[in-house]
Amino acid sequence: MNGQIHLLMLAVVQEQDRDEAARALEKLNTPVVYLFSAGGFLGRRNATLLIGLRKGLEEDAIRILRETCKQHTEYLTLPLEGSPLPMPTPVPVTVGGATLFALPVEHFEEI
Repeated sequence: MNGQIHLLMLAVVQEQDRDEAARALEKLNTPVVYLFSAGGFLGRRNATLLIGLRKGLEEDAIRILRETCKQHTEYLTLPLEGSPLPMPTPVPVTVGGATLFALPVEHFEEI
């Protein structure tokens, strides 16, 4: 790997987007590791990608994540509040995409 890692990007993505995002990020010749996670509003399975970035690759990584981790709308069936009968009503919820965190790296060493 050429260059020093200066930024650690954490990207929380939906599990179904994990492989495509990781493969695309690896084309930047940067280390990508993932951890399985779960939670959020719907309690769905996610993956947290740990991405080591060299200087100048931040925008490329963000572009790749935008292209591979798309948001979409799902409809949840919830009971109508205040209704005497449990009449389900579909509620649109936006899911997907990626939540990104970027942390500066003070020291990087491969041993």
